[in-house]
Formats: sequence, C-alpha cells, structure tokens
Amino acid sequence: MQNPLLQQIDAIAKEKGVETEVIIGAVQDAIEAAARKRYKNETLRARFNTETGQIELCAVKRIVADVTDAANQISLTEAQQLYGDEAEVDMEIEFPRPTEDLGRIAAQTAKQVIFQKVREAERENVYAEYSNRVGEVVSGVVKRFENGDIIMELGRIEAQLPRKEQSRAENYAVGDRVRAVIRGVNRSAKGPQIVLSRTDPALLIKLFEQEVPEIYDGTVVIRGAVRESGDRAKVAVYSRERDVDPVGACVGMKGTRVQSIIRELRGEKIDIVEWSEDPVVFVTNAISPAKVQRVSIVDDAEKVMEVIVEDKQLSLAIGKKGQNVRLAAKLTGWKIDIKSEEEKRREVEKQFGDLEIGGAEGESPAATDDAGAEVQAATDDAGAEAQAGTAASAEVLEATDEAGAEAQGATAAIAEALEPHDAEPAPAEAEDVTRS
Repeated sequence: MQNPLLQQIDAIAKEKGVETEVIIGAVQDAIEAAARKRYKNETLRARFNTETGQIELCAVKRIVADVTDAANQISLTEAQQLYGDEAEVDMEIEFPRPTEDLGRIAAQTAKQVIFQKVREAERENVYAEYSNRVGEVVSGVVKRFENGDIIMELGRIEAQLPRKEQSRAENYAVGDRVRAVIRGVNRSAKGPQIVLSRTDPALLIKLFEQEVPEIYDGTVVIRGAVRESGDRAKVAVYSRERDVDPVGACVGMKGTRVQSIIRELRGEKIDIVEWSEDPVVFVTNAISPAKVQRVSIVDDAEKVMEVIVEDKQLSLAIGKKGQNVRLAAKLTGWKIDIKSEEEKRREVEKQFGDLEIGGAEGESPAATDDAGAEVQAATDDAGAEAQAGTAASAEVLEATDEAGAEAQGATAAIAEALEPHDAEPAPAEAEDVTRS
C-alpha cells in the first residue's frame, strides 16, 4: 500500500500540473528550513526516501585535520574511529537528526515553504507553456472583477484582462465566455501571469484568419491592421493570385464573413482596403470611404502626403474627431494632410499674392528711382514722337487741301467745257480744253 505522504504528493502534483520530483524537492527544502530553527548552527540535509515514504534529516560534517567549527567539522581521528580507515580529509559524514521534535512552528514553516515552492513551479510551467503563444486567440470564462480588471479562467489557469485592454463598447458579467488575444506573459508578477487584450489589432487579424479561408491558406495576406477599439478599424489586404479579389474574399457573400467579425467585436466598424506598393494608391484606398480627387507627395523622406478631396467629401475623409484620417495614417505609415478643393484654391491664390507683394517690396529705392527715370525718359521720347507725328499729320492735311483745291479747279474747268454753247467750238479748241 502506498505511503500516505506519497499519495498526497501525487495528488498535489496532478492538481497543480507540476512534476512529482518538484513536490518532493519542495518537501525536502521545507524540512531543512524547519529544522534550522531547531538545529541553528549545523549544516542540515533532508532526503526523501521514496521506498519507505519517510523524510530523513541529517547533519553534515566535513572531515578536517584541525577542527575550528565543532558544529560543522570533525577531526580525521574521530572520523576514523567511526568509519575506519576509509575516512579521509574533505570527506563529508552525515549524522541523523530526529524530525519528531521539530514542533508546531517548524511544521508551519515547512507548510509555507512547500506552498511557495509549488507556486513557483506552477508559475514557471505557465510561463513555459504560454510564452510562445503570445498573439494567439484564447477563449475563457469571466470569473470575477478586480478594480475594473476582469479575471478569466483558461482551464485551470487564471488570466487577467486589464481595464485598458477592454473595449469601451463591451460589458461583461460573471460566467460570460470571451475570446481575447494573449498580450503577454509575466514570470514574476503577483496574481495572474497571462495578460489578455480585446483592443490589440492582433485579435482582429486572428478573427479574419478564422473566418476567411483564403487568409488561412495564404491566398490573401493581411498587410496591416489598425484599430480604435469599439469605434472603427482598418485592414489592408493583398491577394497573391490575380483572380482572387482580396476585399471581396474578406467581406464574403452578402457580407457574412465580415459581419461575423463585427458581431464578435460588438459592432465595431471595419474598413477593408486593398494594399498597394504605390504609396499614392495605398493612401487613396486607405482614405475610404471618402473619394479622393488627387494625391501628391510633399516630402518623400519624411513621408508627408497631401490629399485633395471635394468640399462635400472633406468631413467624411477626416472622420469623427479625425478618426478616419488618423487610422489611414497609422495603416499607411504616411503623414496625411487632407484639404478641400476650395481650401487648396485659396491657399494657391494667397501664395501668388504673397509672391507679387514680395516682389514689389523687394526693390531698392535706387532701383525705383532708376526705373522712374527710365519711365520718364520713355514718356518724353514718346511725347516728342507724338509731336513729330502731329506735325507730319498737319503737313499731310495741308497737302491734301492743296490737292483738293487743284482737283476742284480741274473739275470746274471740265464742267465749263461740257456746258452747251450756241455755236459749237472747233474740234481743236475742244481738244485743248479736254487736255487742260
């Protein structure tokens, strides 16, 4: 029949999920710690006998030539009297000590040491098991609330969902089943070691992997995801096959796939955009659902981009309290400056106005005087030319008047020659008149 102590050790090992050797080692350390209160100056060693199920306690003494510490040393002569000629210097000899008279305080000390050792071993096992599972989605049951934090049960292990990792759109009660992503595992923290999160973008990515087969098998790749938990999220997807629409695959037939994720996130809106190597195209897609008129890169080194939208689309592009453009900037990695067409037009007009004013203000007084002198000289020359032109015009008019007078005289002569007379003139006279 198995010893009762061994039975207790096996039960504790199964309950805590630790090895039996760890419990035995904890018991040995506990007996040593308890015995130090009874045998203060001796070097003690406890040993658990697995055959009998008994704990053996011994005082260890080292064989030396000259004894300086009687509690921990024994002379070579005395050792040879006890163990014969086999005893040599620097060998250790164990002297049994009784454990029955350790007392109640020693037993309480042993109990505390056992609990501490078992707890440390349990925490090491939890760390070893979950440290490689960071980023994985787990399901747990709400057990209790502590100062706003939620303590959840993951099987036999407790996990913590801090208040800052909870979505403000969610409320839970004891017994609710919740899915969350493992944010981290603490080795030395008091209380639950596993820290969960409902706000981490990794939760969104894992939910898409579970709901969309194309993402699970690698046909569609999630290039990035950003969230403001409870309000809005943006996911950038890319298809490795030309015939597969990445956005359509994530949305699903009549939105069934994305609606399942939205229900899990308690109504959080999700924008699924297509990823592109071209930053201009990527930013244009990320501003969705707003329509972009044009995009220009302001500073490539600092990753600054200017986006122009219609006046009616400006509020949609910015989003509630700047949420849409803020998420788009996080998703793309570019600083985005959104402007309406009217705002951009006023900005350009102001720049041209500043350039004209700056050009006029930038001339020196000497240059202004020179320019005035040149203008005055040009004006004088133009006046002189105008006067000369006026004189020439007068001469032309005078010549025109003279020519007109001569023409009038010739006309009168012709008219007089054509008037009828009583006697016809001789042909010679008529010819002379005509020539004149």
